Amino acid sequence: KGRDFHIRILLPKDLQLKNARIECSWRLKKILHGYQHILKQRLHSCPDLVSFMVELKTVLEIALKNTQDLHIPRPPEYYSCLVRDLEILGWNRVAYVDTGLSTVKLKAEDSCGRQHLITLKLNAKYPTEPPSCLVDFPVPFAVSWMPQNSLIDIYNQFLAALESLREFWDALDEIDGKTWVLEPENPTRSATTRRIAIGNNASVNIEVDPHHPNMLPECYFLGADHEVNPLRAKLNNNMHLWDPEISLLQNLRELLEIDFPSRVVLEKSEFAKDCGICYAYRLDGSVPEHVCDDPRCGQPFHHACLYQWLQGLPTSRQSFNVIFGECPYCNK
Repeated sequence: KGRDFHIRILLPKDLQLKNARIECSWRLKKILHGYQHILKQRLHSCPDLVSFMVELKTVLEIALKNTQDLHIPRPPEYYSCLVRDLEILGWNRVAYVDTGLSTVKLKAEDSCGRQHLITLKLNAKYPTEPPSCLVDFPVPFAVSWMPQNSLIDIYNQFLAALESLREFWDALDEIDGKTWVLEPENPTRSATTRRIAIGNNASVNIEVDPHHPNMLPECYFLGADHEVNPLRAKLNNNMHLWDPEISLLQNLRELLEIDFPSRVVLEKSEFAKDCGICYAYRLDGSVPEHVCDDPRCGQPFHHACLYQWLQGLPTSRQSFNVIFGECPYCNK
């Protein structure tokens, strides 16, 4: 039907298609409403992902043909009520309104001056039914709504939610501003993880709890054993020194007894080395996450490149899902 839809299919660890989860936009979800049982049945019976995608396309084309509610003309009261609510809210808080007056984006600034957007998708029964709200938050945002409520009530709930996440964003903004974050490259406000460079052959991946941003985050070290083992030991030995009264970054510095490479002093190229196999830094969105353990080598590799390389060597051996072989650079 000449329309584009984005979907994400999440396979479980056993890679069984029947246990997969499908994520999609609100618009596609609305179109496929009533077809879930068919999709579930197709997931169970399709032999592979490609054949399921073909079937999904067929189901979607039928659903689009039968979907009338996307084009329901809205009653005049809908428009008069919405315009009145927007005027009460103030047009200075409106970032965008579509031509059909069914999508509204509102902008807000939190107490630290950060800009945020909330996207409202209104159906024809507004204000009897609440709009769908899309926000860039690390936690779910649920709106409390009564038929007599208006957009200003949602806006106030949005502001309160922004304030509750202030400490979380403060902690991550400090990390983004004062360290070299390898992943994600352009973090969204909903991203809770950061992979921070420690040196040439080491980085730490942290997962911050949005509800308790000043508590010790989950830490996972990546790099050569001779680089990361001492850091693991320091973290375990100094864990009791964690102080929720000081910032997350300062705590990490003190527990690991290090200074993270600074954006002011160092260029990213000084410690972000390219993969030794494909000679690129970023491959399908990921950066090199495996490093040769020999201190004299320390060459980084992408997981996918190294796996493919080792699979092709007759000297490599595999045990379950772990493959053992020689470093492409130093043969250790």
